[in-house]
Amino acid sequence: PPPFTGIWMGDSKLCAIGVHCGNYITSHGLALNCCTDLTWFDHIIPCGLEGKGVTSLSHELGRHITVDHVLEPFLDSFQEVFDCTLVFSEDPG
Repeated sequence: PPPFTGIWMGDSKLCAIGVHCGNYITSHGLALNCCTDLTWFDHIIPCGLEGKGVTSLSHELGRHITVDHVLEPFLDSFQEVFDCTLVFSEDPG
């Protein structure tokens, strides 16, 4: 439950999720830490939560995990969980 949304490994957040509503527009997203340099989080209080940390797949698994490693299985799982078909466009605009 809030404020502990996302995916947690013990007291460390692995994936943040968020929703923003404003000016009649709703946006949402997530940030899955794959091989993030975790030292950057030493300078802030992540998500405003005192005493909580941030982790990554690489840190938890003890080997280098890139976005390319997780992208396809993540998208496959997303389609399965949300019972949808993702459509990809070559044009990012």
